[in-house]
Amino acid sequence: MKHTILGAGGSIGNALTDQLLKSNESVRLVSRSAYSISGAESFKADISSYEQTLESIQGSDIVYLCAGLAYDRKVWAELWPKIMQNAIDSCKAKSAKLIFFDNVYMYGKVEGKMTEYTPYNPCSSKGEIRAKIATLLEDEIKHNNIQALIARAADLYGPYITQNSMPYFMVIEKLLNGKSPQCLITDKTFHSFSYTLDCAKGLDLLWKDDNNYQQIWHLPTSNPGITGKKFIEIAANELGIDPKYSVLKKWMIQLAGLFDKTIYETNEMAYQIENDYYFDSSKFNDTFSFVPTSYEQGIKETIAFYKK
Repeated sequence: MKHTILGAGGSIGNALTDQLLKSNESVRLVSRSAYSISGAESFKADISSYEQTLESIQGSDIVYLCAGLAYDRKVWAELWPKIMQNAIDSCKAKSAKLIFFDNVYMYGKVEGKMTEYTPYNPCSSKGEIRAKIATLLEDEIKHNNIQALIARAADLYGPYITQNSMPYFMVIEKLLNGKSPQCLITDKTFHSFSYTLDCAKGLDLLWKDDNNYQQIWHLPTSNPGITGKKFIEIAANELGIDPKYSVLKKWMIQLAGLFDKTIYETNEMAYQIENDYYFDSSKFNDTFSFVPTSYEQGIKETIAFYKK
């Protein structure tokens, strides 16, 4: 089988590549920078171009859309619809299966559990964009124009993670560099985090069976969630460090946003932190008899990964 990852170089793309290579699968990495990993083919392409996307998936059996864009609503509004349409059209043209790695922004603020059947009710501009592109793919699936599935994850932590992960850059990275960790807004709400290696294993299970396509799946995620306080305590304990930390209040983030574009862009997503965030993966867990990695074990493995 030929597996092609569109938007290679991110945390899930890297974790998935490692997982597939361990299974002796053939992997092609597609990115604008010709990102490379030993054992995988590297292909330079801009997936906002249909012609380049089409060329990049030549000979592919499974195509994974794992792209990450600059955290900017204007960039998202311009590029995400193009990228999704290009992925759909290219896979249809080449009879390749498409797996879209998605987030939960389209659900908006949810009381209780987020499941695969939670209606789209975005309360942010980024959520509206994610709802738009997910619906674009779902419409193609409903009309059987493509063999595809959507695999969603909660906020990420774990090996291969990038600077877009708050648990990494606000907790683990700071602790490893001898600095005091931080929480955003509150340390008391419960939050589900998806472990990168579990996501990669989940994607590796999903592609193998045709019965898994034409569906939405929540990738395996440990529940109940974890508070910011508990996450820091587990990480600090693993490193033998005093778990002293600070909480960045909302007004502090809003003020910092006046001077930093990325911080400014996070303000509309504050609802995900201010309220309990319960991402339910029971459908996946039950179907595959999968037990998600505990936060204690996941944090331990993440720290070991970055210590290397």
